[in-house]
This record gives sequence, structure tokens and C-alpha cells, in this order.
Amino acid sequence: MITSRDNKWLKAFRAALRGKGPNSPGGGASDGADARKWIGAEGPKLVQDALAAGLEAEAMLVSESGEPDAEKILRAAAESDAGISRSRIFRTTDKLFASVSGTESPQGVAALFRQKDWSLEDVLRGASAIREASSLVMVLAAVQDPGNVGTVLRSAEAFGATGVVTTKGSADPWSPKALRASAGAALRLPVLRGMAIPVLLAQLRVAGVKIYAAGAHQRGAVPEASGGDLTEPCAIFIGSEGAGLPPEVESAADAQITIPITGVESLNAGVAASILLYEAARQRRDQAAAVGKQAHGASR
Repeated sequence: MITSRDNKWLKAFRAALRGKGPNSPGGGASDGADARKWIGAEGPKLVQDALAAGLEAEAMLVSESGEPDAEKILRAAAESDAGISRSRIFRTTDKLFASVSGTESPQGVAALFRQKDWSLEDVLRGASAIREASSLVMVLAAVQDPGNVGTVLRSAEAFGATGVVTTKGSADPWSPKALRASAGAALRLPVLRGMAIPVLLAQLRVAGVKIYAAGAHQRGAVPEASGGDLTEPCAIFIGSEGAGLPPEVESAADAQITIPITGVESLNAGVAASILLYEAARQRRDQAAAVGKQAHGASR
């Protein structure tokens, strides 16, 4: 039972749940790189989502009012591969829990999880070990709003993207606000964080992935991708609302993809990415249907 506001674990939860970069309470070497690999999940739904995604739990914090939800979570944890160590389940008062919570209405349950070490291969292949669809990667180039980052992750999962990459200067996809905005998608979808753009472009070229730059908006009826289609293995780059895409992306892109709009000057990054992901999913569904129809016709 934690009763002191200065408890080292309470400080770790406060930092993680408020997006300040958690410091490890264990001391020593874990105060550095290991601490930055923690994800703070608050609320029974996100904690259970993290367990279901196979994330390793470092610790769980439960308030008096959160006890009923904690029992359900522990049952779910017992069925997961990683689980939660009983020695790392801490209890505290509702008042102290509220002092570390990152939300206006604390839900009484929170946990620290270790981030998965995704690779570019994972992002190109998708979370499933066996995947037939070609790579569909959304790249966020210096998108600084965590709400937009979370929205993109949520849409990426919904529309069948294989993964998401954020470049240097983008909001942390595992920050509390981005995590909540993603509705847990950030826990399940392969994500690479803070990559340097030149390195990413080079690796995508080697992998044979076509690079699309989401550029200036044009009037018309449907999103347009010049020089190709979104059924091929591709990576779509979205820039920040203010600065747009960096020149190095514009010059390296195989083609520009545009969203026709009327009445407004631009769309925010989350909305733009969602529209492009939907268009990619539509093209891929149509292609799959056409292939299936041809195969059916050939078998008759």
C-alpha cells in the first residue's frame, strides 16, 4: 500500500501518465534507455488491451475505487503470456491516484508496460506473422500534435495498414494523449518512432516500397495518385499542418497523392491520413474482388 506522494513508484506512474518521460524507480542503469521504453496505460480498457497485445507489464497501480476492475484485469493477465508480477501490484488511495492520473476523471487502474521492439520488417509485414496483403505504411513527418498521431494510428489499424512510422520531430505515438486517441491501436500496430527521414527513405528504397508524398490539395472528385496506385507496396508521407512535408521527401517521392477539397484551405494531418488510408483500403478491396471474379470465371 503506497501512502506517500514521494514514493518512487508513484513518481514513475506520474511521469508516465502525464507524458513527462518516466524515470525508473529501480535506480542504476535502468534510469536511462530502459525507462524510455515504458508505456503508461490508464483505465481498465487500455490496460487490458496492452495485455492482450502481449506487452510485458512492469507494474500496476490500483486505487481503492479501482479494486473491482483490477480483479478483472488480473484474471485477464493470468491468461496472457507476460502477465503481471504480484510483487509489482501497488495499491494506493483515490486521492493519491488522482495526483498521478493524466485524465480529468481517474479510473483507478493504471499500468506501466515495456514497449515492443518493432523493426522495419514488422512495419512492412504487419502485426500478423502471415499476411497476404502488400505493405501499406503511413509515415508521419514531424506531426507534432499527439491527438493527430493517435488518430492516424487508429485509422491505420482500421483500414489495414501494416504499420506506422513517425520521424524525428513528431509527437510520441506512445504518449498518454496519443495512446488514448488511438483507442489502443498504438499497442497493437507495428510502430517505429523518431526515425531520421534520410535513413527511412533509403530503407524503403531497398525494400522496394513506393513512396507517395501527400501534397497540395486539388479540386476534383476522388483522391488521385499520379504515377501508380495504392495497391502496390507503398509508404504514404504526411507532413505537419504548418510546414507540410520536408523538401527531401518531396524530391525523393515516386509520386504525389492529393485529396480534392472545397471550402477550406487544408485538412489536419489526422483527417488527411484517414482519407488516404480509406482510399488505399478501397483500391485493395476492389483489386481483390476483381482477382476473385477472374479466378471464379476461369474455374467455370
